[in-house]
Amino acid sequence: MGIHRVAITGLGLISPFGGDAADFFDRLLAGESAVRYLQTDDLPRPLATPFVTCPGFDPEAELGKPLALMMERFAQLGMAAAFRAWDQAGLPRQSDPGADGSRDDWACIWGTALGGVAAHERGSREMWLKGRERLSPLSVVLGMNNAVNAHISIQLGLGGVSTSHTAACASSGIAIGEAFRRVRSGDAAVVLAGGSDVCQTYGVVRAWEAMRVMAPGDAQTAPGACRPFAADRAGLVLGEGAAALVLEAWDHAVSRGATIHGEIVGYGTSCDHSHLVRPHRQGQVRAMRAALADAGLAPQHIHYVNAHGTATVEGDPVEIAALREVFGDGAAGLPVSATKSMHGHLLGASGAIEAVVTALALREQAVPPTAHLAGRIDPACEGVDHVLHGRRGVPLQAALSNSFAFGGSNAVLALRAPPR
Repeated sequence: MGIHRVAITGLGLISPFGGDAADFFDRLLAGESAVRYLQTDDLPRPLATPFVTCPGFDPEAELGKPLALMMERFAQLGMAAAFRAWDQAGLPRQSDPGADGSRDDWACIWGTALGGVAAHERGSREMWLKGRERLSPLSVVLGMNNAVNAHISIQLGLGGVSTSHTAACASSGIAIGEAFRRVRSGDAAVVLAGGSDVCQTYGVVRAWEAMRVMAPGDAQTAPGACRPFAADRAGLVLGEGAAALVLEAWDHAVSRGATIHGEIVGYGTSCDHSHLVRPHRQGQVRAMRAALADAGLAPQHIHYVNAHGTATVEGDPVEIAALREVFGDGAAGLPVSATKSMHGHLLGASGAIEAVVTALALREQAVPPTAHLAGRIDPACEGVDHVLHGRRGVPLQAALSNSFAFGGSNAVLALRAPPR
């Protein structure tokens, strides 16, 4: 089958700001936060916490009512992001799946940490709180973790592998990495990959609160609640969203005249194998070095790192220590930013949205900042070039996107700028 270069021909996301990927990236460059104060009337105690939502998302407008009604929100977000990426790639939608066999090796690989947990929580409420004996006959298909990739494959007529990955916060980073491997090996000519999650169910938020890793805040302070690498950081901010990339064999993309937005050149994975929730520097080091080796790149070839940076007290210094070990003397001049400071932590969708951000950084030759960090850097997180304000006109050739998860699962993507 041979080895194929892997082009990125489509980038799609559902933005909390309501615009497209270009608008989203511009807002990140400006340091604008999408974090708001979420309040609900849930019983027995309402939710009140900094959060990121996509309030302008209209699933029926994006997908049509019949399709939207067949999906839980995490699948609606994912399907809409996938359609946007697919349309940007200039690939036609196919209403008759597999009719001519031309897409039998085209695939979909998705990532989600929570999947349809909202459907299961809603069912439990219906039974235990309202005393209902029967649930909707759609409950199973709404709650399946693989609902997104299944719907995408059906709607776009993708006859190749259709699968989902669940590895906590590394889920969609792994999905994109595995998609990259399939295209590079020649197993698939086109793969639509990405991730989606919806975190604002009552049980999910309460579970994260119980771990005492969520940032506090109120209506006034919520936009600045997530402060990765800051001395006064107080925890992560959860969010909802979705992002998708169309990965395509380079020759296939060129032959049809597709616009190439970037290239994935390497993928590295590892397991800390030490603790379920406490990150380990060596596991992250191995994943970054594996991605570099897979890409045939040396540390000095990397011009930007989109850090996992969640703003937890324990996690941030470990990632910076891993970067210092991998990049050695060059770490001090390595631009690093954690965009979760603005778009929040989307759990299983984080790797996808951050891969899109990294691809846009390379395409636009611009680096988004870690918001709310100026004058606040924790001494334990020093040793890299923290990007405090958006930088434009920066010569970028290659970058890493880090995804590190509970369970010790690590995934790192290496990307290269598109040809000029």
